[in-house]
Amino acid sequence: MEKRTRGIQVKFRLTEQELDFLHQKMAQAGIRNREAYLRKMAMDGLVVKLDIPQLKEMIYLLGKMGNNINQIAKQANTTQQVHDYDLYYIHQALDALWDKANRVLQSLALLK
Repeated sequence: MEKRTRGIQVKFRLTEQELDFLHQKMAQAGIRNREAYLRKMAMDGLVVKLDIPQLKEMIYLLGKMGNNINQIAKQANTTQQVHDYDLYYIHQALDALWDKANRVLQSLALLK
């Protein structure tokens, strides 16, 4: 039997309409765990869902770049040399990532 870190249970009642509204709010926030949603609302009074397409693209680019760097590293370990075009690729990929990171930061700065 696992021991819960939160041992105190708080109960309250809702009408059918209130429960429907609660489920709508949870869906809007992208949260499926009702207990987590209610705890967050009770403690902070709000749930913020950030939907920043640039951040998703940045994560995609990081994964792609990581795979390519691993391939370049494997080649360098095998042949003991790195080609100029490999270094050029890494430089271009880093520039693209910095561009996306700046866009994400600008999007976050607009939030109030």
